[in-house]
Amino acid sequence: MRIGPYVLENRLVLAPMAGVTDRPFRQLCRRLGAGLAVSEMVSSNARLWGSEKTRLRMDHRGEAEPRSVQIAGADPARMAAAARFNVDHGAQIIDINMGCPAKKVCNVMAGSALLRDEALVARILEAVVGAVDVPVTLKIRTGWDPANRNAVAVARIAEQSGIAALAVHGRTRACAFRGQAEYGTIAAIKAEVSVPVIANGDIDTPERARAVLDQTGADALMIGRAAQGRPWVFREIDHFLATGRRLAPPPVSEVRDLLLGHLDNLYDFYGEFTGVRVARKHIGWYCKGRPHSEAFRQRVNRVEDAAAQHALTAAYFDRLGEAGELAA
Repeated sequence: MRIGPYVLENRLVLAPMAGVTDRPFRQLCRRLGAGLAVSEMVSSNARLWGSEKTRLRMDHRGEAEPRSVQIAGADPARMAAAARFNVDHGAQIIDINMGCPAKKVCNVMAGSALLRDEALVARILEAVVGAVDVPVTLKIRTGWDPANRNAVAVARIAEQSGIAALAVHGRTRACAFRGQAEYGTIAAIKAEVSVPVIANGDIDTPERARAVLDQTGADALMIGRAAQGRPWVFREIDHFLATGRRLAPPPVSEVRDLLLGHLDNLYDFYGEFTGVRVARKHIGWYCKGRPHSEAFRQRVNRVEDAAAQHALTAAYFDRLGEAGELAA
């Protein structure tokens, strides 16, 4: 799949997720088979650009190309300025967030709230595309609520505005993450526009990935929550799409090493205090569904230093390995 001048290694994209797709996680997912990884969203509010959170979100050191950065906001001029600012700091693709359903985002008329105002959508897209010399992509939902699925109209606006690729989550803003994603709207978008379309929503197994591609005709797939604690899902899907056969699940020894390496990268990236706290949710995701995971999480979440967290995690997975447990 091509986005502007960039030809991706495969058809799999890591979705932008606030508090999740930091540089350590993006790098891990790229190493395990994602063809592109999109950053956490950066606000278009210039007053926040000097914050530690924004500084970390714009840290792309050692990151594989192309580097895609998502921006969020509702004012065309501010969004254009944010696009320029992020390109100046290493972004090679700018992604516009019109898909986030979070109340704190929608309450300021950003994210998926923008889908209610198609004229404003057009002004934002035109402003951002005109502001930078890199490809601009867009992420949307199927509409505001099930009675107002206007994603096909928004897709036409995106194409006319010069958007290089369009990712569509198969739920409305009102649906949040409830119920099942629907892919009929994505298929209708693909039939309507010529820009690459990326299908998103509930793609959590190789078989589902194949089915969504067949149903929608999409050019690529975007995977979000299914990669939490399972970053190897990308290589599993890539292998299945190429061969029609499932890869064996990673042995617990490999999961152990991946997680411990992930923890080390989090400590290096955030520093020990924040790194330990960010790591807790990742440890929980990696351990979900494994034997005695609840007791382990309760214990490991009480520790305050990196060495203890790392040692407890290693010991837990060593015990799983001794018991012959395989990755879920």
